[in-house]
Amino acid sequence: MTCCLVPTTKHAIQRLIQRFPVTSKERTELLPKTERGNAFAVEAENREINKASGRLNSGIPQVPVKRGESEFDYFRQSLPVFEKQEEIVKIIKENKVVLIVGETGSGKTTQIPQFLLDDCYKNGIPCRIFCTQPRRLAAIAVAERVAAERREKIGQTVGYQIRLESRVSPKTLLTFCTNGILLRTLMTGDSALSTVTHVIVDEVHERDRFSDFLLIKLRDVLQKQSNLKLIISSAALDANLFIRYFGSCPVIHIQGRPFEVKEMFLEDILRSTGYTNKEMSKYKKEKQREVKQQSTLTEWYSAQEDSSKTESQRQRSVPNLSEEYNLMDDVGDTVFNQLTEKDANCLEPWLIKEMDSCLSDIWLHKDIDSFAQVFHLILTENVSVDYRHSETSATALMIASGRGFLSQVEQLISMGASIHCKSSNGWMALDWAKHFGQTEVVDLLESYSASVEFGNLDESSLVQSSGNDLEAEDRELLKAYHHSFDDEKVDLDLIMHILYNICHTSDSGAILIFLPGYDEIVSLRDRILFDDKRFADNAHRYQVFMLHSNMQTLDQKKVLRSPPSGIRKIILSTNIAETSITVNDVVFVIDSGKMKEKSFDALSCVTMLKTVWISKASAIQRKGRAGRCRPGVCFRLFSRLRFQNMLEFQTPELLRMPLQELCLHTKLLAPINCPIVDFLMKAPDPPPALIVRNAVQMLKTIDAMDPWEDLTELGYHLAELPVEPHLGKMVLCAVVLKCLDPILTIACTLAYRDPFVLPTLASQKRAALLCRKRLTAGTFSDHMALLRAFQAWQKARSDGWERTFCEKNFLSQATMEIIIGMRTQLLGQLRASGFVRARGGADIRDVNTNSENWAVVKAALVAGMYPNLVHVDRGNLVLTGPKEKKVRFHPTSVLNQTQYKKIPPANGQAAAVQALPTDWLIYDEMTRAHRIANIRCCSVVTSVTVALFCGPARLPRNALQEPSLLRGDGVSNENSDSELEDEANSNSALLKLDEWLHLKLDSEVACLLLQLRQKWHSLFLRRMRAPSKPWSQIDETIIKAIITVLSTEEQAAGLQQPSGIGQRPRPMSSEELPLASAWRSTSSRNSSAETELPDDSSNAEKILMKSMPPEFQPKKYNKKNTSHSKRTSDDRSDQSSARSTDSSSYPSPCASPSSTTSGKASQSPSPRSNMPVRYFIMKSSNLQNLDISQQKGIWSTMPNNERKLNRAFWDSSMVYLIFSVQGSGHFQGFARMSSEIGSEKSQDWGSAGLGGIFKVEWIRKESIPFQFAHHLLNPWNDNKKVQISRDGQELEPQVGEQLLQLWDRIPLAEKTQLS
Repeated sequence: MTCCLVPTTKHAIQRLIQRFPVTSKERTELLPKTERGNAFAVEAENREINKASGRLNSGIPQVPVKRGESEFDYFRQSLPVFEKQEEIVKIIKENKVVLIVGETGSGKTTQIPQFLLDDCYKNGIPCRIFCTQPRRLAAIAVAERVAAERREKIGQTVGYQIRLESRVSPKTLLTFCTNGILLRTLMTGDSALSTVTHVIVDEVHERDRFSDFLLIKLRDVLQKQSNLKLIISSAALDANLFIRYFGSCPVIHIQGRPFEVKEMFLEDILRSTGYTNKEMSKYKKEKQREVKQQSTLTEWYSAQEDSSKTESQRQRSVPNLSEEYNLMDDVGDTVFNQLTEKDANCLEPWLIKEMDSCLSDIWLHKDIDSFAQVFHLILTENVSVDYRHSETSATALMIASGRGFLSQVEQLISMGASIHCKSSNGWMALDWAKHFGQTEVVDLLESYSASVEFGNLDESSLVQSSGNDLEAEDRELLKAYHHSFDDEKVDLDLIMHILYNICHTSDSGAILIFLPGYDEIVSLRDRILFDDKRFADNAHRYQVFMLHSNMQTLDQKKVLRSPPSGIRKIILSTNIAETSITVNDVVFVIDSGKMKEKSFDALSCVTMLKTVWISKASAIQRKGRAGRCRPGVCFRLFSRLRFQNMLEFQTPELLRMPLQELCLHTKLLAPINCPIVDFLMKAPDPPPALIVRNAVQMLKTIDAMDPWEDLTELGYHLAELPVEPHLGKMVLCAVVLKCLDPILTIACTLAYRDPFVLPTLASQKRAALLCRKRLTAGTFSDHMALLRAFQAWQKARSDGWERTFCEKNFLSQATMEIIIGMRTQLLGQLRASGFVRARGGADIRDVNTNSENWAVVKAALVAGMYPNLVHVDRGNLVLTGPKEKKVRFHPTSVLNQTQYKKIPPANGQAAAVQALPTDWLIYDEMTRAHRIANIRCCSVVTSVTVALFCGPARLPRNALQEPSLLRGDGVSNENSDSELEDEANSNSALLKLDEWLHLKLDSEVACLLLQLRQKWHSLFLRRMRAPSKPWSQIDETIIKAIITVLSTEEQAAGLQQPSGIGQRPRPMSSEELPLASAWRSTSSRNSSAETELPDDSSNAEKILMKSMPPEFQPKKYNKKNTSHSKRTSDDRSDQSSARSTDSSSYPSPCASPSSTTSGKASQSPSPRSNMPVRYFIMKSSNLQNLDISQQKGIWSTMPNNERKLNRAFWDSSMVYLIFSVQGSGHFQGFARMSSEIGSEKSQDWGSAGLGGIFKVEWIRKESIPFQFAHHLLNPWNDNKKVQISRDGQELEPQVGEQLLQLWDRIPLAEKTQLS
């Protein structure tokens, strides 16, 4: 492990150290602690610093005011809980802990806190009540409802407090809050609840980490505070567990208020509605074939291994695949996108015969050469890589796995082969490898499958093994259905079928559909509103709402309102509607039976968001949501058999989440001398002690805890941030390095999930990998692909075509929207903690000073990712880690693909390693299976970045072991053991950053790097201690020196610096993001343009010139503008009766987000006098007005523009008006102003606010999409893009001229005629 510096880097460090040497105080502060500090003082100091981070306000108990009469009084009295008011109040008074099990709709959440308020008013007793909810939305909704029922404004007696938002006052006696807020309050010490009389923990059955945490802490506090009452409330409570936990405590049961709800399980739905799909129809034929295939497969398994070539073996003429199919040409992606795999039933007989013959030879004769023909047919004839042998149903991957052909297994997986395909006997490739003892292949497949978001939802096996209790008809129906559908997904076709049946058999009643996550919600919403003609053509008859935790409060209120007569409400929801939010007019529930659950595998250290079956308790809850106002129906998309096999209750989050975050919060809650593991053992279901200890060790490694488990300054801040600790550290380093924005995006993406969708078809998998590859812009970084994907999506979103963009580029629209919400929340917390200020130093611009510098962004990544680091062993062409001798790239990593080739090389991993420009990589996730470790989401980094940002901040004195000959600069050499080294190495020093990370380097370089490292860590420590303190000149100089060092070394390694990575996401204005266009139906996508993602920006000009048709090749005067942006011209036919056609000759949607405009346009504005031609943007509210203008040759503008236009008309030789309909994403043409504006007004416009009419001569009437002008910036409008000009905005003449020239230069196929 060597490290050397280029001369420029050495000089930069020397200059810094000469000006500002490392002080003795800095050295001492960065030595490992030898004794425990005053933890009480540090804790008190940090609690003082972090006051602003969302804790409940302190207050004193008061006697409540009398409740006001309201319109809800009659409704309240009809609730089942109302009958038990006196009993509930009496039992709470007599006991410290009370369990309340209230069925859905009983009124427990809104009424029990009011019973306590009313009783305290009646008896003149002061009170102060906290009521927790698992979700922010629920806390707000319930608080507002309770305030309305008392005829008060929110924030008086009743208020709420959630993270970064509150509505409370000194008069507030009942505060609804999230579990997290109450926890943060308890972190300030046990006295935080000294003035609280009642704590109600609602919906405790959800068993999220915060509610379990709360119970541990509240049980401790109850023993110290005699006046505190705890009420635990839920709809489906495991009462015995909580009775055991709190000792004997009373349980109050409250009946719900439901009407009868009819249950329809999957088999009932299939039988009664007659639902079938294409695959189900084929099932009977395939069933007979399967029996035959199984017997042939058995023969295969028992066949004698025959390595000799038989006579039937044919000499095949196979092309040299390593040279062909190279997709590095400029239109490589279109080759991928045109691939459509042929269905096995559509293959010509000779192809089937040839594929079968090859697969048979590979299996029966170990004929490895036949793979070349298999690959050839997959590529040239579009045969699926998952083609099944017609007599055995085995795929090439299964056969390669069973025979132990490791290299071919890798190649097939890289080509998109599915590891989850099953042969006719139910075996996957992994089973083949296990059965035939191919241990290396087993390790490889297990390491890949360990990291795939693949739950255990195999219903076919369940029906097979336990289906004897079912009637024969139901069993066959279920077999056919599960054979036809991937149980990992949600069957949206079946949901649409049920929806259609409901709407045609009943006139009214809201429909609530439970879906696992936001992705499915968005997909189903689009089907209803746009894609399914049965609904889209009658959209006025439906109101579609989405319920999820990231939605706005305003939208949530709309869901609760009853729709107008004749309109049916359809609600698409996650499990948030299971308990937290009640919609009273729901009559029909469609339950997918699935939910998204974050699970953490402690052995592989992988966190995944998996789709899993809900618990029985949840299924009963969901059913209870129907029949609130009349008898209802619950359609369950799972069988009775599955229901019987569901868990009784959900697995507590405490047992399935990464424990590092948990341990940080524990430290703030637990008594100072109580070890974390001891505190967590008090939970109702404690996590395994070993896993807790491992998590604590990791927190010590990343400097969040000291050796005594006390939180460091960094640790306190990490506990405040709503992301995992290592991502929090990455964000805080980015604040100090001033490259916050790109890191915010990357951190939130890593915290949530990969936005790239993995398609089912192998050819599409390859196309998706190519999209990733092109996004990296030659940086050897998966993190870059995530960042640029987000930026390209934002660009598409601002132009109103994000849905098409996501489909074309295999991205999840829903994931991107969640990431935006997470970014906002994370930035809000940084502001609350003082790291980002509103103005002045450390404002949002200041913390993004270096955001365009990828080397600096990677330094923050390295600081956060440590110890996730691997080294390149150049001798053996393998990657090595601290514990792993051989690490491989995961197939989804762009670093796994050395070139855009369809056929990966046989030695793919070695080729990928050889292509790496540096010797170090960071990674987000490693999955281990026996002897093989896979890394995903990787980036190459320079050795100097590793030397500066890896390892603990506090290094021991002997970390730098210098050679004995070195005596310069008065540096002590007591700890050197270099006497044993050869004379040749006499000037080499060793820098030990941890037990594994030992860097060998020149002694002078070692000293310089160690000092620069000390300067960085000292600065970082100062920022953690005082986030809002102004930066000193020394601090700024240190950062500048570090930037110089990182940039120089990055350049020396030959790594590219892509442009545009620092662009800030900007708020979308209504003009830029019209709701209708954002969700346009993509039924015409075949005629819309093929979409490319940004390629290497340094090649943008070359590719553009090469791919443009002659009539659009830039002329000399336009040589400056080579970064036109390519994207599909989103089909606007419903607005302009025009069709867009293929535009695959244009460059990418965000080739360079900071594309340069013309030289003149970016200069300061020239004087406006004596201008021969003037240019103005005219905004229209609708297309109809433009039609009238073109027919009659007139126009009217807003009165505030009239004077400006008239003056321009008289002072200039020509005034051009460029028209754009707001929200259309297009310029609709341009005209010449041919008269001054008069006083006469027109009645044609349909708008009373317009001024007088004037004459215009229309010159061009075709529409041009905004993306063709997005390289044009207007200096007379703060250098903003021309397409976001306001009505009447004047353009700088050079820019105006270039805009008009677009109509001449863009090919006709790209323009759309308006009339």
